[in-house]
Amino acid sequence: MRYETIKVEKASGFATISLNRPERLNSFTAQMHRELRHGLADANDDESIRCIVLTGSGRAFCAGQDLSDRGVDPGDEPVDLGRSVEEFYNPLIRTIAALPVPVICAVNGVAAGAGANIAFACDMVIAAHSAKFIQSFAHIGLIPDSGGTWHLPRLVGHARAMGLALTGDPISAEEAERWGLIWKSVPDDQLRAEANALAQRFASGPTRGLGETKRRVREAWSMSLDAELDAERDAMRMLGQTADYREGVAAFTEKRKPVFKGR
Repeated sequence: MRYETIKVEKASGFATISLNRPERLNSFTAQMHRELRHGLADANDDESIRCIVLTGSGRAFCAGQDLSDRGVDPGDEPVDLGRSVEEFYNPLIRTIAALPVPVICAVNGVAAGAGANIAFACDMVIAAHSAKFIQSFAHIGLIPDSGGTWHLPRLVGHARAMGLALTGDPISAEEAERWGLIWKSVPDDQLRAEANALAQRFASGPTRGLGETKRRVREAWSMSLDAELDAERDAMRMLGQTADYREGVAAFTEKRKPVFKGR
């Protein structure tokens, strides 16, 4: 696929996918959804890629849905937003969650509506100090979609999640870090370097182990303790048979840096 709304760069074992409609604050259209899904699938199919960084071009990460792409007008027929969510946003969130490699979101500016919740769906979020997160759905009579109603209370608790969702008030990157909504906030000029350093760390790590860690943490939210203990047993049984586990133990014993083969 020839990309017009995203950019994809591959280097040092990881892929950087940039939403690339800066003139529209990287807001989503149907075309961008299709290209992003393709870009993620392509990175997943490339066995040399062991981490993915998702970011935005220009001064924003993502302003959510491009409302002009839906043709919403007071005189028009009602729009089936459920179809849009089912066809585009839900598959995107499920894809990010299911990827067997860490997905880092580098939020370079405003992340509003679905843009904020797509960031929260990633495994780790690093944001520039100038970034803001906004649950802007409240301003147009909608609910936080793209996993927002699921991720928010799990990340920051009921009271803060409800406040963010009902008011639509912006939250700064530094406050988001204090609340535990994101991993960390950094000076704007250090964002790309911080994200790349973390991506390179994961790209040289034990990919199967990182992928299983991601899966277990995500699935544990909906499992009982007994069920999760069994799932941990099964994951450890599988990972104990990998070459990366043997290499990690050997490196520890020999007091050297491990050389993991990844996936």
